[in-house]
Amino acid sequence: MQTVPDNNPAAKIVPDTASNLSKKAQVADMFNNIAGRYDFLNHFLSMGIDKGWRKIAIAEVAQMKPQTILDVATGTGDMAIAAAALQPKKITGVDIADQMLEVGKKKIIAQNLQQTITLQTGDSESMPFKTGEYDVVMCAYGVRNFEHLEKGLTEMCRVIRPGGKVVILEFSHPSGFPIKQLYKFYFRYILPTLGKLVSKHSRAYTYLPESVNAFPEGKRFCEILTQCGFKEAKARPLTFGITTLYTAFK
Repeated sequence: MQTVPDNNPAAKIVPDTASNLSKKAQVADMFNNIAGRYDFLNHFLSMGIDKGWRKIAIAEVAQMKPQTILDVATGTGDMAIAAAALQPKKITGVDIADQMLEVGKKKIIAQNLQQTITLQTGDSESMPFKTGEYDVVMCAYGVRNFEHLEKGLTEMCRVIRPGGKVVILEFSHPSGFPIKQLYKFYFRYILPTLGKLVSKHSRAYTYLPESVNAFPEGKRFCEILTQCGFKEAKARPLTFGITTLYTAFK
């Protein structure tokens, strides 16, 4: 399987435009800096709706009756923990931000899930897993942060078994009035202000709306999934299109 040229506009959106570090290094540093406050902000800034989005995504995963699940850009492990209810044999979570993983490991121990879930440092573009090792690969709000989107998606496809499934959640843009206008106002003014106050990170929650604005969503992202080796790619808008659930098969 060949990787197609990367044409992701979001690759040019970085947390710190003044930094000489790569996008990947900047993203890892940003999430490490906000790791201790990430879960609170995630639920607070989404008004708790994110829990429902993950529940819908896990329902898609459940259709495969998976025994092995990989959670890419697992962060603090919320998707991996939610998937444990499906009782697979193994869930692996990978992320480039060590401090996010440390928060996740504590949550996993607190819920006595360490026999099922393993979290480890890993790069989505070069993962230390066998070809076809997983029944399902999932990713919640992480593909937007890939430095090389197509390379990461192609690698995700590689580690899925033939006939296996990818399930991706990512932010998108509502199109209907008045949700579109309210969303833009919230994302442009409210979210960055509240995020900065709580996280104490000047750019993390400014980078978020900027990267969402640049990310190829809907039909375009489905086309990219197909170019990266997937088939039957579908986009399902959730909550008026604030987020989109993408599914595809290998």
